Amino acid sequence: MAEDWVQKLVKDGVISKEQFAEARDLSSRLGIKVEDALLKLGYVNPSDIGQAQAKQFGYDYIDLGSMQIAASVVQLVPESVARENIVLPVALDDAGTLTVAMHDPMKFEVLDKLRFIINREIKVVVAPKEDILQAVNRYYGQSETESVDSMIAEFTETAIDFTETELAAAASVADDENAPIVKLVNLMITEAVNMRASDIHVEPFEEKLRIRYRIDGDLLERDSPPRRLHAAVISRIKIMANIDISEKRKPQDGRIKTRVAGRDFDMRVSMLPTGFGQAVVMRILDRDNIKVGIRNLGFSEDNYRTFQNIIRRPNGIFLVTGPTGSGKTTTLYSALGELNRPDRKIITAEDPVEYYLPGINQVEVKHSIGLNFARIIRAMLRQAPNVILVGEIRDTETADMAIQASLTGHLVLSTLHTNDAPSAVTRLIDIGIAPYLLTPSLLLIVGQRLVRKLCQHCKEAYEPDAH
Repeated sequence: MAEDWVQKLVKDGVISKEQFAEARDLSSRLGIKVEDALLKLGYVNPSDIGQAQAKQFGYDYIDLGSMQIAASVVQLVPESVARENIVLPVALDDAGTLTVAMHDPMKFEVLDKLRFIINREIKVVVAPKEDILQAVNRYYGQSETESVDSMIAEFTETAIDFTETELAAAASVADDENAPIVKLVNLMITEAVNMRASDIHVEPFEEKLRIRYRIDGDLLERDSPPRRLHAAVISRIKIMANIDISEKRKPQDGRIKTRVAGRDFDMRVSMLPTGFGQAVVMRILDRDNIKVGIRNLGFSEDNYRTFQNIIRRPNGIFLVTGPTGSGKTTTLYSALGELNRPDRKIITAEDPVEYYLPGINQVEVKHSIGLNFARIIRAMLRQAPNVILVGEIRDTETADMAIQASLTGHLVLSTLHTNDAPSAVTRLIDIGIAPYLLTPSLLLIVGQRLVRKLCQHCKEAYEPDAH
């Protein structure tokens, strides 16, 4: 029954049977819903799914963008409830029944929660998840997604001094979610996520504090907050990442777990002492990004078949090469998604663990206690794994252990920092691996780069001028 609405899409010609089969296969392999697989493959848009589901389950479909909702109706559902459950009140009839927009009308626990909180009868209508999130931001005053610029302007106009010490700044913001610095940092994170940024950079200089987001590989500069806010902003980020706020002289690392618009995100935090204070980079790790699927990585049909055949070999070593930020981790995680079955044991060694994958044993490198890649691989082999992932081959010891593991009945996946695939062989020989060991162990080397993609729904045909 769950797939009846998809069959309706096929019957109506929105998608083909082949596209449905591909989406169902991707859904099974990645453990995601069929609708998410269809969206990821670009075969449908959210409104297609919303209308099909509404018909299937007997609910009305609503276009939130074409209507105006009264403030008195919006206020009936607390903002925190609307954001957490991705619902929006849209109308109240004379009998007191509240009409609520949901993207998944089968979430009965959400309906029960709403009935308990507002003590009213609920009527459900269906709308796309993305439309509900946008409407929630619009009708609740954009409290979570307003621009950072307004907060910066507010700070600029005041004479509050936040520069006494980081400890004092931290003490003033640690426990108050309504504190100005807390709001500023939360808005910064939310804005970066909504803009699809991969990193947030906070950098102190002599006269200003610079904030930049990396979007599609390029850094976009935001309005600069007053320089005096640096200590308080850094302290707030440290508190969120569970980093020692009193340490200013050494590089520090931490991790933040946050939730934006109903989605969970991990953030990897790196602190670096500079001449004008500590600079911070927050790497935004979107868990949905690792559910790409090999089919969507951009391989040609021949290379796709080669990739599929290689990762199903029982032993050998498979390498992905490319510069930092070229998507090597995504490629390896996509391969693990294909291999992750109950009949296989998979262990990874990573520095650090970026995404936690269900059903896979993941070990993080800890240099402070001497736990490096090579030591982890030795311990892994005693766990009788079928598949081993080594985050990066950096030195002779790690390379030697990876090669030996591949020659003793294990499939090894790893990365190398080289500019192309042929250079990987030279690199391995340069760090001390004997050429005669590479011949029987190397299965495949992939060299890759990231390229920007056109939106499937916005792209237009273009014919360049012949001259």
